[in-house]
Amino acid sequence: MDHAVSRLLAHDRIRAARHHIERTDEVTLARQAALSAIPAPTGAEGRRAAHLAELFREIGLSDVSIDHAGNVQGWFARNGDTSAGPVVVAAHLDTVFGAEVDVAVERRGQRLEGPGISDNARGLAALVAVAEAMVAARVPAARPILFAATVGEEGSGDLRGVKYLLNGKHSVGAQHAAPLPNVAPLHPTPAAFIALDGAGLDRVIHRALGSKRYQVTFRGPGGHSWAAFGVANPANAVGRAVALLADLPTQQAPRTTCAVVRLGGGTGLNSIPQEAWLDLDLRSEDPRALSQLDVTVRAALERAADDENRRRTAGSPPLRAEIRLLGDRPSGMTPRAHPLVQAAVAANRALGRDAELASASTDANVPIALGIPAIALGAGGKAGDAHLATEWYENVEGALGIIRALLVTTAMAEVG
Repeated sequence: MDHAVSRLLAHDRIRAARHHIERTDEVTLARQAALSAIPAPTGAEGRRAAHLAELFREIGLSDVSIDHAGNVQGWFARNGDTSAGPVVVAAHLDTVFGAEVDVAVERRGQRLEGPGISDNARGLAALVAVAEAMVAARVPAARPILFAATVGEEGSGDLRGVKYLLNGKHSVGAQHAAPLPNVAPLHPTPAAFIALDGAGLDRVIHRALGSKRYQVTFRGPGGHSWAAFGVANPANAVGRAVALLADLPTQQAPRTTCAVVRLGGGTGLNSIPQEAWLDLDLRSEDPRALSQLDVTVRAALERAADDENRRRTAGSPPLRAEIRLLGDRPSGMTPRAHPLVQAAVAANRALGRDAELASASTDANVPIALGIPAIALGAGGKAGDAHLATEWYENVEGALGIIRALLVTTAMAEVG
């Protein structure tokens, strides 16, 4: 793969595309700032999506559209072999910040400051830059390339956009119904999927960190804290559940975790609550380990309810436990020996940088779970304070990150 990437670097059209990326670095930075300044909370990405669609049209992508989920799609080299599986290059539209957050961007030299400026305004700007360079340089791709800006990548979005894009459905493996219309999955099956997410140049994310997120609610009769004392208490059940989950053994290979992330309930200082709840975040890189953890956690929750019910006053109603799935992100990996991973590693070497193979939860989780080779890459530069209002991006070697994405994309699109 090193030899293949070296050939790409010497290819006259790739050289022209690289020059375009370097020459328009300031344009990319300005687009990044403009995109970041358009609010795009998860579930409300419409304005930013419309702006992306207009950019896709301006740079010359074909068949630009916004699908039922809200994803923006634009095609390159679609008039070639339509039987060849496309290469998908994607970046997510949404941010973790609510509509009330001021997402204005300030620039200080090469540094941009503003909520979401790196995650994922940088990925979106890089997506446009790679597409524009390929159009401008008339890169001869053997496979069509779909450039996609996806909705619902963050938090409660549960990878909603990419699930719809690739699977024709809102969910992959989730246990709840999809609120969106189903369509046929992307066809033919993509040959590769490359997610551009945030900043950086060293990491090649080929392991998908899966998660299951639950809200667990215990419900009982409630009552006066003195007069009704002895009835099954949902708050006690939450406490028992938290203690049992905290005592679960830690698994390091593969690393698998269960975290209690929120809890609450009750109505007043002199009332036994009628309900109390806790939110759980279960994670693992390995789907079997995550599935086993899920079984273990459910058993602990059942035990917590049983223990509280055994201690209740005779004849009083038992409490009930309700487990509601809030999120289901699949796990898995693209093997490090796969040509996609090797192309990313080779691209790093060709640009004089080491590559760090890593794990994260990104849009790449979904294609990996569907058997599609996928990775996630940073889009160059440096960044900090992700998911905070003080987030910043510094354009140090920013163009190199976009050039890396260009090399990996063109390698998988069989240029030359």
